[in-house]
Amino acid sequence: MTTKKFAALLRGINVGGARKVPMAELRQVLEGLGHGDVQTYLQSGNAVFSTARTDPDPADLARELEAAIEARFGFAVPCLVVDGAYLRAVADACPFPAAELEGKQLHATFFSEQPGAERFAGIDGPSYLPEEYRVGDRVVYLYAPDGLGRSKLAEALARPAVVRGIDVTSRNWNTVVKLIELTG
Repeated sequence: MTTKKFAALLRGINVGGARKVPMAELRQVLEGLGHGDVQTYLQSGNAVFSTARTDPDPADLARELEAAIEARFGFAVPCLVVDGAYLRAVADACPFPAAELEGKQLHATFFSEQPGAERFAGIDGPSYLPEEYRVGDRVVYLYAPDGLGRSKLAEALARPAVVRGIDVTSRNWNTVVKLIELTG
């Protein structure tokens, strides 16, 4: 039986004591959905799993996981599910010199669908230098030399005009690299 590996990226859990989703319970939820080889990474909502389903749709897998999490924990958690090949393609297409940067300086914000250029029209990129961003395939790459917590550009990229109606979640580059390894 052939299996395919996926990463589930949960948004906004285990932050500041709210919306607690223990990783052991997240693994149980994924196993309860029939997935195998379940692993979690960090406490911030990263899970890797395999499925033996024929030609599984990542969007369907995400919706199933969202429903199971809401049933188990009593609150909604937006989830993105991507396969290992997509994560590898994101890394390969990175417009910034990832190998030369600290993981906290480079981030990938994953989108549930491709954002149109009009969403970024109100962002004056040069006014945020040395911070920079680039749009890729359902991802925005953010170079924030002082980290995400101090990034004014990250705030601009999180405005409703940019993200309204699309599920988004960000990961630092160290996490992206680890998820590639775990789904490889």
